[in-house]
Amino acid sequence: MKGLVVKNTGSWYQIHTENNRLVEAKLKGSFRLKGIQSTNPITVGDRVSIEESTDGAALIHEIEERKNYIIRRASNLSKQSHILAANIDQAFLLVTVNFPVTTTTFIDRFLATTEAYQIPTSMVFNKIDRYDAEDNEYLDGLIRLYETIGYKCYRLSALEDKDISFMYNLLRDKITLFSGHSGVGKSTLINRLIPDAQQKTQSISKYHNKGMHTTTFSEMIALPDKGYIIDTPGIKGFGVFDMSGVEISHYFPEIFRFSHDCKYNNCTHRTEPDCAVRQALENHYISESRYRSYLSIIEDKNDSKYREAF
Repeated sequence: MKGLVVKNTGSWYQIHTENNRLVEAKLKGSFRLKGIQSTNPITVGDRVSIEESTDGAALIHEIEERKNYIIRRASNLSKQSHILAANIDQAFLLVTVNFPVTTTTFIDRFLATTEAYQIPTSMVFNKIDRYDAEDNEYLDGLIRLYETIGYKCYRLSALEDKDISFMYNLLRDKITLFSGHSGVGKSTLINRLIPDAQQKTQSISKYHNKGMHTTTFSEMIALPDKGYIIDTPGIKGFGVFDMSGVEISHYFPEIFRFSHDCKYNNCTHRTEPDCAVRQALENHYISESRYRSYLSIIEDKNDSKYREAF
């Protein structure tokens, strides 16, 4: 029997079968021996084949080829990856410039990863009802920056905006990954879009100005008008995985454009002579925050470590 993985709790998976049933399944023992270097060889969005026994237990024994997937470095096991989701049509990164703060380093690491796995990504700037003049000025600057690079940006208040119909148009007939820090409002927005979802929400810590985890496991939630949202646990840091040093610049579109004019084909854009990227940086065609994010990923590769606190 075939089905779609709609929830992953770490020890078992919920499968929406082709005959419209929800079945709880575990991995067949031999499945873990196939050399998959991941903390979770099966993920939400995977299409799988399962076997049901007479006692009602179900085992996943095969996974269909993925259209795509998105991974990050496992936070506790630096040499392994964690697959966030598979077979994704698009990703929405929810960002808050305050309550809590989302850093540009986190944004850029996420965007570099979706570029690497060819997943179209938009940014949703939430909680605009809470920002003061300084916050709004910073928000305007971020949107100018990322729209200039080529990313679509939207601003909203998941709590107060009465009309979020534009979101339905963006999500219709697509499988969309929602990601971001804890506390940025993913669950609140999903509850607005899908009232029956009943995703848990929780206020942020006033002392630390950071979100507290409410979503524990990835889950695929059906939209009322076709399509799915994949809700993922709030991510503190985003460690990139499986990128070589030379490749990293390819996933920063504006850096990649200027890199064609560098003197050396394998230029890392740090100390090499006649580097067109550093020249573009000096001329303000590339932002300093984006360049710093690029260097931080290079440094992680050189140090062979994953630093979480961004």
